[in-house]
Amino acid sequence: MDTSKNYKYTYLALGDSYTIGQGVAEQDQWGVQLADLLRQNGIAVAPPVTIALTGWTTSDLIKAVADAKPKPEFDLVSLLIGVNNQYRGQSIQTYRTEFRQLLQTSVTLGRNNPKHVIVLSIPDWGATPAAQGQDREQIARDIDAFNAVAKEESEMAGIQFINITPLTRTLVSDQSYLASDRLHYSGKMHREWALLALPEVQKFLK
Repeated sequence: MDTSKNYKYTYLALGDSYTIGQGVAEQDQWGVQLADLLRQNGIAVAPPVTIALTGWTTSDLIKAVADAKPKPEFDLVSLLIGVNNQYRGQSIQTYRTEFRQLLQTSVTLGRNNPKHVIVLSIPDWGATPAAQGQDREQIARDIDAFNAVAKEESEMAGIQFINITPLTRTLVSDQSYLASDRLHYSGKMHREWALLALPEVQKFLK
C-alpha cells in the first residue's frame, strides 16, 4: 500500500468484516473511500493501514493490534467493532471492558489525542436478507444495546461517535447496497458510511 511522503496525514483503520470490506474490492472499503474523499477535499491522507478480519470480536482485535505493534503516530484512527460479540452471544459487560481498552489503544495510536479517533456504530445485520428466519427484532435490540455502550464509552473518552446503523436498516431494501452474500454491504453502502464520517474528520484534519 502506498504510504509515500506525498501524504501529510496517516490513517489506521481497526475493525472486522465491515472495515476490511468483506465481499468488496479494496478500493470500495469505507476507510479507503474516506481517505479518497479527504484527498478530494484537499486533505492529503494516505490510504489506511488496516487491521481487520472477518469474524473478529473485540478480544481478537486487541490481540491483533498487540501483535502488529503499530507505531503511535497516526493522525486518524477509526474503530468499528462489536458485531461478532453480539453474534456469538457474548456479554455486554465483556464488550464494554474490551471496547474501552480498544478506545484507549486507539487514542495512544492516534498521537495520544482522542480528537484523532472516530468510532462507527455497529451495522444491524439482522436487517439483511441473510438474516431471514432469525429473530430480527431481538437482533436489533442487541445491536442497539451494544451501540449504546460504544456511544457512551466513546463520549466519555472524548471520541466522536458516528451512527451508521440507521443506514443499514433503511437502505438494504435496495439490493445494490448489499454484497453478493446478502449479509455484508456493497461499496455503495461503504460510501454512505464514508460520507457520514467525512465532515467529522475534516474538523480536525485541515
